[in-house]
Amino acid sequence: MSDELLLRITTDPDVIADPYPLLRELRETAPVHRAGFADFWILTRFEDCRAALRDPRLGSPEPGDDAPSLLASSRPRRSGGPRALLFLNPPDHTRIRSLVSRAFTPRRVERLRPAVEAMTSELLDAVADAGECDLIEALAFPLPANVISELVGVPVADRDWLRPLMSDLAATLELTREEEVADRAEAASAKVNAYLNDLIDRRRAAPADDLLSGLIAASDGEDRLTQAEVVATVSLIYAAGFETTTNLIGNIVHTLIRHPDQLARLRADRSLVPSAVDEVLRFEPPVQLDGRYARAGTVIGGQTIPRGHSVLTLLGAANRDPAVVDDPDRFDVGRSEVPMLSFGSGIHYCLGAALARLEGQVVLQALLDRFDTWTPLDDAPPWKRRLTLRGLARLPVAFS
Repeated sequence: MSDELLLRITTDPDVIADPYPLLRELRETAPVHRAGFADFWILTRFEDCRAALRDPRLGSPEPGDDAPSLLASSRPRRSGGPRALLFLNPPDHTRIRSLVSRAFTPRRVERLRPAVEAMTSELLDAVADAGECDLIEALAFPLPANVISELVGVPVADRDWLRPLMSDLAATLELTREEEVADRAEAASAKVNAYLNDLIDRRRAAPADDLLSGLIAASDGEDRLTQAEVVATVSLIYAAGFETTTNLIGNIVHTLIRHPDQLARLRADRSLVPSAVDEVLRFEPPVQLDGRYARAGTVIGGQTIPRGHSVLTLLGAANRDPAVVDDPDRFDVGRSEVPMLSFGSGIHYCLGAALARLEGQVVLQALLDRFDTWTPLDDAPPWKRRLTLRGLARLPVAFS
């Protein structure tokens, strides 16, 4: 029965539009469930998911491990080169994360705020002129792409060329994907890597005040990132930070339109904007699941996960666990200090969490400032058919 629930959650279009009732049923009836189709364990309770994400015995498969192909990190890299930070275990992960953190600082992210505000304003000028738009195409898709390019230091003239490649690259984060999609992701990865190698050479010759120059310069004594590691890191920042933030922006607007009482609260009290963004992250997370591979046996939620098995943490279910959130299916922009796993937990906690929050807050503030009414033009906008990254394919809205 639990396998049937899982199948519906991942394949039924009606359930994809609102998976949370079935996620609740799965959490209540089989919170630690071994899937019947593979050596996979499905976790849905908050504490179990957090424990799995923090357990050092649960990590990524190493080359040679007999890991299921469902795990993105277990696929052979046809383009070669080092694995991205997301798919590394200590001590390699510890070393690279330490060096990357020296360049990817909260101060560097916060310095982007004026640029994010200017980009948002320019995109909303076009929305205001048109009066209606597909919010995904008009704002949620182009803004994160331009913000990451600004952060990394990609010249403005190259950003339109990079944007579709980044969209294809994001598919590398999906636990399942069709072969055609995988081929596009590999082709995009090769083009992005070649471009970044050239840009790195230019930054070595003439450093700038951007993340790429910071990664090149980051050091711990004699230890530095290799050029291949810089490329892998920047590619991951693009893949992980692009579509996730596109989804966050779409989910913010869609969720508020569906909860007009909460939108009215925001209009009356703009100090709630930061907590509103966090509540969307909890209530409708752009990242729905995270995977781990058992490098040693461990016990989660009273169940023994054998070595060689894999664990999927269903973050959308964990974020609505009544054990940690009061009335979890109620959307409340005034919630504060609410536990959530939308950015993961443990050593792989999302490096870009501050940037995602900044973009969500800037966009929400700008939409509230610019437009008195947000009117949906489709009562049931379609969701993308993806497992890991949850977002709308289109979001037609009229603004006035």
